[in-house]
Amino acid sequence: MTVADLLNGMPFADHLGMEVVEAAEGRAVVELPMHEDLSSVPGRQIAHGGVTYALADTAAGAAVISLHHKPTPTVDMRMDYLAPATTDLRAEATVVRDGGSVATAEVRIEDVDGTHVADARGTFKTGGGGDGGAWGVTPGDDSLAE
Repeated sequence: MTVADLLNGMPFADHLGMEVVEAAEGRAVVELPMHEDLSSVPGRQIAHGGVTYALADTAAGAAVISLHHKPTPTVDMRMDYLAPATTDLRAEATVVRDGGSVATAEVRIEDVDGTHVADARGTFKTGGGGDGGAWGVTPGDDSLAE
């Protein structure tokens, strides 16, 4: 199973409508069609900040998972919101540091018109829990094995 396949089966991502288009070699691309249910403003289509955050977290996590092939829980995520998101969104994430027990990824989010909507930087736990995964025991770790 590929990282994209696994994350595209994640109920939360499915609920929002996210699609992991690519996740390999420390890079990931995730797309999210904008629709009324994701809006923070009644009667208008402006993505709630939490939607943009979830997109960034999913993209960054996918990029990190593509290097480790096991779950890598989010430790911290910082967002800079730069413009309102009113159309379909695309997040591109790249791992910029992969250390012994944590990795850091940067994310750029744009809308389909090329507007730079947000930047994010996330830290993910990649080790320290022994053979059971980052938190110690992670059921289904082998689902990402190549």
